[in-house]
Amino acid sequence: MTTSPVLRRGQEADLPRVLALIQELAVYEREPDAVTNTLDMMRHDGFGPAPIFGFFVLESAGDLIGLALFYTAYSTWKGRMLYLEDLVVTEAARRGGYGRLLFDAVVAEARRTGAQRMKWQVLDWNEPAIAFYKKLGANIEGEWLNGNLSADDLRAYQFAGGDK
Repeated sequence: MTTSPVLRRGQEADLPRVLALIQELAVYEREPDAVTNTLDMMRHDGFGPAPIFGFFVLESAGDLIGLALFYTAYSTWKGRMLYLEDLVVTEAARRGGYGRLLFDAVVAEARRTGAQRMKWQVLDWNEPAIAFYKKLGANIEGEWLNGNLSADDLRAYQFAGGDK
């Protein structure tokens, strides 16, 4: 008899498998070489003196089969906001309702922390994810464009008044 996966808040010891799930997601999203995050960075940023992210995991038979990583952000229009950075379930465990369990946990965290909204992104070609979010009642917006500066862009950025 198989047991149901356990949903729990992520711990530092989970980070190696969390990073593997993030890399699995990058492959799915057609960006297999885009992950430059490291375990040391994740340890510092998630469990150091000023943690900036949290996460929930689904554990089954001693392995992580799902992840929802989030952080607090701030909207000048709405106030406190919870941003869902990644929601991933391993390919073998998809379509078992586990994405919903993880999403529910993040919504509960948003409520618990007094967030006025919850946001995330989904790739425009990821029809299964779009359908999943719409089924949950989410609004999928198409009017905002994402702005980004990579690490290289940040280093090369020219300040108006000279170097900073």
